[in-house]
Amino acid sequence: MNSITKYCKFLAEGAKFLGSFQCNIIYLPNYPEGSRQEVSEPLDYGMPHYEDITLTTKDNVKIRIYVLQLGDNITARTRPTILSFHGNAGNMGHCLPITKQFYRNFKCNVVMLSYRGYGLSEGTPSEKGLRIDAQTVLDYIAKHDVFRHTKVIVYGQSLGGAVAIDLVSRNEDKVAGLIVENTFLSIPKLLPHVIPQLRHFSFCCTQKWDSEKSIQLIKRIPVLFLSGDADRLIPQQHVKQLYNLVKSEGGKKLKQFPYGSHQDTVSQEGYFEEIDEFLLTKVVDQ
Repeated sequence: MNSITKYCKFLAEGAKFLGSFQCNIIYLPNYPEGSRQEVSEPLDYGMPHYEDITLTTKDNVKIRIYVLQLGDNITARTRPTILSFHGNAGNMGHCLPITKQFYRNFKCNVVMLSYRGYGLSEGTPSEKGLRIDAQTVLDYIAKHDVFRHTKVIVYGQSLGGAVAIDLVSRNEDKVAGLIVENTFLSIPKLLPHVIPQLRHFSFCCTQKWDSEKSIQLIKRIPVLFLSGDADRLIPQQHVKQLYNLVKSEGGKKLKQFPYGSHQDTVSQEGYFEEIDEFLLTKVVDQ
């Protein structure tokens, strides 16, 4: 077998592997252990007033969401609503400390979900499926008796940032702001960094999450990028390039945290102060 034949066989085998297992590589609903069986509740974090709701998507998958309304209907209508998307592991329960900041400190309504195949939601995760899930929740907000009167800010971390960018790019008329943390240009461009052994097979990715393209469709609303310079999973250059691609009339800002890693950027000093300023100057007072 000559070297060219060997190389072609290598590419074919690698492409077959990536094609079969890429969803298992990208989506990690079983990590940390028990994430598919146990989902923390807002009550566990001192937020007793919430609804645990099951929505049915257009492809007949039942997904779970938490809905936290701030006070009575009159009060809630005067405050923003945060639509929160978690990363590629865990479930919505792992984001409750962040939700507490939005709800308690920033006085926002909050809607959060576990994607299909995550937490107690049905189904199996995929790009197509998560896009449907995100749209289903935004449509729920748009029809809600209270939330449809509020300014909606979409917030996403890592994979959730890609979900957020994609959703907003298709629904900018329903959204007042976008906040993303440590997210990436696309899966094909991220793959060589995360799994160098598969760098030759990026062309086989069917899970694209092409934020590099989607972010350019956002023309009106303000966008805040939060980036941990110590992130070893997603190169900070990805966030910087996304920031450079935004041409929105609402403005944009990139805030970098020198010691923020992929997992703990949210705990860096000034993180929530940056979000608070964004909400006050770019959303609430507009």
